Amino acid sequence: MKNFSGRVLFLDRGDINTDEIIPAKYLTEITREALGPHLLEDLSLEGFDPAKDLEGKKVVVTRENFGCGSSREHAPWALEARGINIVIATSFARIFRQNMFNCGMLAVEIPSPACDDLFQRFSGKDVSVETDLDAMKFIFSSGSEKIEIPFKLSEFEKDLIKAGGWVEYADAKYR
Repeated sequence: MKNFSGRVLFLDRGDINTDEIIPAKYLTEITREALGPHLLEDLSLEGFDPAKDLEGKKVVVTRENFGCGSSREHAPWALEARGINIVIATSFARIFRQNMFNCGMLAVEIPSPACDDLFQRFSGKDVSVETDLDAMKFIFSSGSEKIEIPFKLSEFEKDLIKAGGWVEYADAKYR
């Protein structure tokens, strides 16, 4: 199972599409690792510099409709290549969200008020999150400030995460 805890990158914008996650010109790369250096390089967000802002980040918190656009797996692969195994948003494009789980990664939806609270409390700060899959909650912390955010996953999504993704799940279940 992948690591679902670490430092947080806040992207305060909705409708971040798969071309902004990984530009189409890199889709000819033959390894997932080759995608990592280009993650979010075309994202248009005031003050965001992927060269410095992605360093050491393991979790993305963002707004609605993350991963809209095309249905390719390269967007989750690019995140994974940079060590980001979890995206938390108010909503996701359906195919992107399923591609995340198929890769053994978490794409977790939280209510808009909870997301707004995270941005108000923590945006611009050095923030870490711990993920407790058994208790189905995130624990965000910065300095002495902490907040818990509950989340829900289906049993099948939990099984995919625990297996490491769809291929691993299918190997274990159907061999």
